[in-house]
Amino acid sequence: MQVGDGLVLRDIHVPPAPPWWPPAPGWWMVVAVLLLGGGGFAWWHLRRRRRARAVAGLFDDALARAGTPGERIAAMSELLRRAARRVDPQADKLQGEDWLHFLDQGLPQPVFATGAGALLGDGAFRRDVPAEDVEALRVPVRARFIEWMGRRR
Repeated sequence: MQVGDGLVLRDIHVPPAPPWWPPAPGWWMVVAVLLLGGGGFAWWHLRRRRRARAVAGLFDDALARAGTPGERIAAMSELLRRAARRVDPQADKLQGEDWLHFLDQGLPQPVFATGAGALLGDGAFRRDVPAEDVEALRVPVRARFIEWMGRRR
């Protein structure tokens, strides 16, 4: 096709689309950041689970070494006092009702001041404590111990 001046016009040729592989360097950086973030999260999560298992094992081993129900209650109290120092350095010095109310802090329902946890107050000094009561006490004490020991200072 010719125009008046003798110029030859041709159709516009679109260059081919760029290939999808290999990706541009920016995409490689995005992938690297995502992989590092995912690996870091997985490492953090596994570390927390391993620590929680170790803390639960510490609690279970201490109770397994205690023979009588009174000794088991004393062991639970000792473990809770050790863990309470992570929350408040002076917490292990609390006594009686103050101690039980401190244990209930942050719980939706009081478990220690009223309920199965009240056995912590004097259960270690009783001569006869039913094994069912000690087992009912073990559940909230174990949960509180694992929660407090899992905290970072």
